[in-house]
Amino acid sequence: MGDVLTGPARGLFDAGGRALAAAFGGLARVRPAAKPLHPRGRLYDAAIERRGMDELVGVPWIDEAGVTTGLVRLSRAAGLPSALPDIHGMAIRLPTDGGGHGDLLLATTGLGRITRYVLVPGATADHRSYSTLIPYRTQAGPLNLAAMPAPDEDRAFDLACATTRGTWTVFARMQLAQSPSEDSPSFDPVLNTLPGLAYYDWATRLRERSYRAARHSRADR
Repeated sequence: MGDVLTGPARGLFDAGGRALAAAFGGLARVRPAAKPLHPRGRLYDAAIERRGMDELVGVPWIDEAGVTTGLVRLSRAAGLPSALPDIHGMAIRLPTDGGGHGDLLLATTGLGRITRYVLVPGATADHRSYSTLIPYRTQAGPLNLAAMPAPDEDRAFDLACATTRGTWTVFARMQLAQSPSEDSPSFDPVLNTLPGLAYYDWATRLRERSYRAARHSRADR
């Protein structure tokens, strides 16, 4: 899907964005909290060892080998009791040059060519696959990101990327350790992007209004 929308397509994603914002606003009124969605979560310190890519995608953090430290929050989207299935979220915060940071938001999905775009509820956040659902715009074209449970380590995930319907290529291993911090940071992938990863215009239209509603909800607390 191209970066420029006209006519019916622009209206469709504008309508989708308004619907998401309305749903979020309604939930914020029912659940008056700084985080109406993903209200409670566990915070982890993340050590990420990047192996790099043979076929470059134009995203330095993915293309280049190295070690990164970051912050990860695992949470349940609706905040339902742990005995009930819920959509699980994984928020990753990574440092960027100049003292800033970039945020990635992933949710529990399948990993197939179609199921990577389908949210999958479950009882627990462990041993589940996560993806970004919406592809990023990169020099190599549309790119999805995923986190898959590492088969040989506890609290570890393999980070992978793939074209919209291509196979996954693992580029890093992420190890999680319970964070001593009691902070509850707010992750915003629309405002805080990583160099080389950008949203398509249609994706921004779909998500921006709901994230704007989230910022207003936080500001009202």
